[in-house]
This record gives sequence, C-alpha cells and structure tokens, in this order.
Amino acid sequence: MSSSKQTALITGASGGIGLDLAREFAKDGHNLVLVARSQQKLEQFANELRQQYHIDVTIIAKDLSKLGAPEEIYQEVTSQAIQIDVLVNNAGVGLFGEFADSELQSVLDMMQLNMVSLTHMTKLFLQPMVKRDNGKILNVASTGGFQPGPLMAVYYATKAYVLSFTEAIASELRGTGVSVSVFCPGPTKTGFDQAASAQQSKLFTGMMVMECGEVCRLGYREFKKGKTLIIPGFINKVLTKVHRIVPRKVMPEVVRYFSDRTNS
Repeated sequence: MSSSKQTALITGASGGIGLDLAREFAKDGHNLVLVARSQQKLEQFANELRQQYHIDVTIIAKDLSKLGAPEEIYQEVTSQAIQIDVLVNNAGVGLFGEFADSELQSVLDMMQLNMVSLTHMTKLFLQPMVKRDNGKILNVASTGGFQPGPLMAVYYATKAYVLSFTEAIASELRGTGVSVSVFCPGPTKTGFDQAASAQQSKLFTGMMVMECGEVCRLGYREFKKGKTLIIPGFINKVLTKVHRIVPRKVMPEVVRYFSDRTNS
C-alpha cells in the first residue's frame, strides 16, 4: 500500500453505513482495508473505489460473528505490513421480536458481533496506535443505545454497551494522540430493517428515517473534528434526550410504541 496516505480499516463494509463511510474516507484520500463476509461484494466495491478515487483498497472476507475473526484480520493486516491509522468498527446486526421467542444462537451471534468482536478489534488495533501516539477509532452504536428497546431488547443493549465502552476509553485516552468516537445514527435507509425483520416497524416507516449517505457525511464531518459523541440529525439528537424527561418506567413503553409494527 502507498505509504503517503493514511489507511482506514472499515468492518461491515459491503453495504449500508459501512459502504457509505468507506466512500467518505476514500473521497478524503484514505487508502482502505474493507472487511465483510461477502468476498464478491467487497471485490465489486473495491474496484469501484480504486477507479473513482485512485486509492489502494485491500479486502478481507471474514465473518466477525465468529470468535477468532478479529485476530485473523489483525494478523492478515500485519502480515501485509499495513499500518491502520483509522479503525471503523461498523459491523453489526439487529434482531426484531420478543426476547422470549427469539432463537438463542441468533441472539448470541448478535452479541458476539456487536460487542465482543468490536471490543476485540478495538483492543488489537488500539495498542499500536497508543505506541505511535497517533490514530483514530470510530465505533458505530445507535440512538437505541440511550434507552431500553422492547422488541429489540438485546440489540439496544448491545448498542448501550458500545456507547458506554467508547465514551469510557475516550476519557482514558485524553491527552494522547489517539481519539475514540462513537457514532449513533437513528433509523437509516440501509437495509438493516430487512436484515433485522423490522421493516414494518414504525421506526422504519415514518418520517424519522434518514438517507444513509447524508448520515455518513454528517458523521464523517464530526469524526474529523475529533468529537467523542456523534449523533447525526436534529431529530436524532432530540430522541437521545427524551429519557431525561420521560419517567424511567414509562420509557420502555414509549420505545415499544415506535418499535412495534404499523399494522399491530
């Protein structure tokens, strides 16, 4: 890879927010390491970015819901002598429905992907950044991380973990050359709703849904400024503050109303 440009590693880069964040980094002249499960989608996207932005793009097809995937990614990057200047932990998945009815393995895989792999990736790539006294990490959470989420209980809880974890280590790293940010989009047109079987939820059928490209442009702009907490869009900012005025025992019912299906 060209040594004159910084390199960003982005997980979950074959679609949605990961893909549009990759475009933002590419526009800004970063070389890229793109990680996702689909080799075919990664190859197609990598070729597009190489031609359009004249950058180097490395692809790594790995499933981060698998226990050993973060270490395998780190070893592959290290073996190619690629220095990761920016880590974007975007890979994640949702699951719609009541917890009692959910399939256990799907829940455990989601927790592995959304929390454990994100933490593992952060640990692996943060240490070299600290030694160099230079680097940036962007962890993708959600506005759902600010409150409990009936009908997506575990998903909301995983994003609360990402939010808390990121803000804590950002404090630990204050005064160093390494910054850590947490990106909290609200409902976004990404295909996430279909993957989570939540396409009929009021969250994804109302006026609150933002275009993915706009979400990522706003997020990337704030990330470049070094902000720790990044919430794109005015309505989303308001939503993250509702829990301050709504009684705690009422908040789950408010969230459930908006999460429930439109025809229920």
